[in-house]
Parts: sequence; structure tokens; C-alpha cells
Amino acid sequence: MGRTSDADQRLKQAALDLMWEGSYGSVTIDQICQRADVKKGSFYYFFKSKAELAVAALEMLWKETWKPTLDHCFSPSVDPLVRITNHLETIYAGQKAIKAKFGKVLGCLVCSVGSEVSTQEVDVSAAVRHLVSRKRRYYESAIRDAVAQGVIEPCDPAQESLALLALLEGLVSQARIMDDPEVLRQLPAMALGLLRVKATPGTAAPELATQR
Repeated sequence: MGRTSDADQRLKQAALDLMWEGSYGSVTIDQICQRADVKKGSFYYFFKSKAELAVAALEMLWKETWKPTLDHCFSPSVDPLVRITNHLETIYAGQKAIKAKFGKVLGCLVCSVGSEVSTQEVDVSAAVRHLVSRKRRYYESAIRDAVAQGVIEPCDPAQESLALLALLEGLVSQARIMDDPEVLRQLPAMALGLLRVKATPGTAAPELATQR
């Protein structure tokens, strides 16, 4: 199949899928082209290397998946603690769906790729760090609002967002290692404990979210 108007999009999606199902290092350009149904010559029309494709694919992941999801969960109109618990519930539900579809827990693509290439692919590593930093700002904003409401103990929102991100990434990695999404079931409750919640928000009770 020759170059088409959406060939670059299909290459990016194929790269994301293959890296998630396997790893960055194990995926070849030939495999990406085969999955995308794009000729190898067309690959080099759009991208100079697998690394360049990976950077573009990660940015597509942010714009088309991560950002819309985070914008929805972290809407300023939603209570800050509910923003956090709802987001963490989507993580648990998502990994359960992945296990049902693929027969195994795949964890977080960005975390996996970032850990794998942190000392190898400079551009890919930078792209991963940029995505994680943008995601962390949503957490920081919600924590800052929760402090302002007086529902969690006074803290440094930047540091607490880092702790929350570490909790999330650590448990998602454990879920992948154990091949068990149930590792993530208590993630929302654990996050509320980490944040030292003083009161439940008036709009909804976060502890109920863990029972869905």
C-alpha cells in the first residue's frame, strides 16, 4: 500500500500498540509497517527513525487520549478529591478491560517506555518526561484546590503530586508484574490516605468510588 493521507497516523498508532504489547526495544520498523499496512518506503517519507516515530506517537497519545481524559476527570467544576478518585478509578477499570482484551495486564505504556529508554534514547526519554510532567500538573492543581478547601492537611502540592504519581506508577507496575488488575482496586482509597484527607467533599463521597 502506498502513501495515503492517514499513513502517518496509522504508523503512530501501530507504534503505540506494539510498544505497549511488547517493548520499545523489541519493536522493529518492519513490524510497525506491517501492523500499519504501510510500505517501508512510506515510513521513511514521514519519519527518519523509530525514535522519531515514537516521539510523534507519544505526542499523539497525549493529544488524543490522555489530555481529553484528564480534562474530563479534572474539570474545575468537580470537587478536587473527586477529580482524583474518579481518575484513579479509570486506571483500575482500564487495566481490567485490557486484561479481558489481551489476556494480560499491560500496565502504562509511557511508564514502561520511559523506564526502558531512560539512558538510551534521549529524544524519546524527553518526550516521556514531558508527558508525565503535564499529567502531574493536573494532580498538583487538584491537590492545591483541596488544600484551599481545607479538606486535606496543608502541604506542598508539587511534592504531594509527585508522591501521588509515584503511588500510581508503582501500583500499575505491580499490576503488570503480578498480571492482576485487582492490585489497583484500592488505589483511590490509598491515594486519599496518602493525601491525609480531613473531610469528604460535599459533592460526593470519594470512598464510595472504590466500590464501583
